[in-house]
Amino acid sequence: MPKILVVEDNMANSELLRDWLEAEGFQVLAAESLRQAFAFFEDQTPQAVLLDVKLGAEDGLSLARWIRQQSHLLHLPILAVTAHALLIDHERVMQAGCNACISKPVDFKLLRKHLARWLPLPARLLTAPDAK
Repeated sequence: MPKILVVEDNMANSELLRDWLEAEGFQVLAAESLRQAFAFFEDQTPQAVLLDVKLGAEDGLSLARWIRQQSHLLHLPILAVTAHALLIDHERVMQAGCNACISKPVDFKLLRKHLARWLPLPARLLTAPDAK
């Protein structure tokens, strides 16, 4: 079962993402801050990261930049989730090392498509009617 780290400081958004991911068959780790997110990497490595770009006063993209500097994490999929939908924001996200940028509110069909691109999917997702 693929393990996904959700880094999101808004509790409602975090719960929504966690609930959906768990219902889809993923194991979810949740962090509300960069400090918590970095702590997860000390003990375990997720198979993907869903990263809020703005974590209160913190720049979530600093985690993406750090991940891309770790040789053993170079291929870890990072999906930025952001309320900033302007093209310039998406460019900044991609330059930080993210694999994709998903605007809030999250389109779960699009999220499923992005996850399918980089992860071995749980059996439930492989047979979902809208998985294509």
